[in-house]
Formats: sequence, structure tokens, C-alpha cells
Amino acid sequence: MKEKLLVSACLLGEKVRYDGTGFEIEEMNRLKERYELIPMCPEVLGGLSVPRDPAEIRNGLVLTINGKDVTENYEEGARITLDYCRKNHIRKAVLKSRSPSCGKGRIYDGTYSRTLVEGHGIACRLLMENGIDVYTENEIGGLWK
Repeated sequence: MKEKLLVSACLLGEKVRYDGTGFEIEEMNRLKERYELIPMCPEVLGGLSVPRDPAEIRNGLVLTINGKDVTENYEEGARITLDYCRKNHIRKAVLKSRSPSCGKGRIYDGTYSRTLVEGHGIACRLLMENGIDVYTENEIGGLWK
């Protein structure tokens, strides 16, 4: 039986991003050889629609470009994602870089100027705090070691 791997649904082509798009990343198909891929979008799980206003983290809050505070949605989606991982013994995840939910290491700074700062998205941080190894789509090679 293959190990389960949580993957940001948008990285598997699902049209769940804020702008109603997804990504086609060829390397994701290679992961199917070794893992059972489990698509999830913490933002949608937290009750946000597709499409939705873009959001970034500023001063610890997740705010849309129009100033609406959607922090609770992001936190709820992160909790649901973590709960699913725990119940299904998922120990690894590939999440979308730079996202206010899934970003790891570098996220947008909340000014909508495409400026990156050190930090993690809400779901990424919660998963890492609970012992789940998180990779971005730029770190997939680490899953073959």
C-alpha cells in the first residue's frame, strides 16, 4: 500500500485558487508512482468561495485585497486539514508556495506588491507544528529521498 501524501488541490489541476484556476505540474504525476495523492484546499474547506478575493497575511491577520478579515476561514480550513491528516495517518504534504494558507518559508507581505517575506501560511504552520513534513511544489525532489 502506498503512503498517503496530502497535496494542495490546486497543484493537481483542481480549479480552487482564488482566481478559479489550478496548475498542471508534470512532476506531480511522478509522485503517483510512490504516493497516494490526497487533494485538499484548506481555503475552500474553511468556507471560502471560488473565485474569491485574493488575500495575504498582514500583522497576523489574513486580509483580502478589499480589507475583509478572513482569518477565521483560514484557521478553520487549517484545523480541518490537520484533523484529516491525523485521522488518515498522513505524515507528509506538498503545499502551494507563497500562499497565505499553504506557503512555506516565504509568503507575500500583505501589501499586494508581490513582495515576499519570511513566514508560513496558516495551514502550513499548523501542519508543521504537529509533526507533518511540508514541502512546496519547488521541493518535490525531497520526497524521493
